[in-house]
Amino acid sequence: MAIIIDLDVMLAKRKMSVTELSEKVGITQANVSILKNNRAKAIRFSTLDKICSILECQPGDILKYQKESH
Repeated sequence: MAIIIDLDVMLAKRKMSVTELSEKVGITQANVSILKNNRAKAIRFSTLDKICSILECQPGDILKYQKESH
């Protein structure tokens, strides 16, 4: 996948657990884990908005683009 979701670093910086983030965002721990482990196929803008608000970051702080090698 060309888009990388880098939640680990931001969660560590904010000293926040997956459980805490999931409760604050209003999504399941399983869905946060899917995002954290880069297994997500998509993310709703409303979810991204909540994550950024809670982690006090910009989308570019947690979303990275990586060229796919062919």
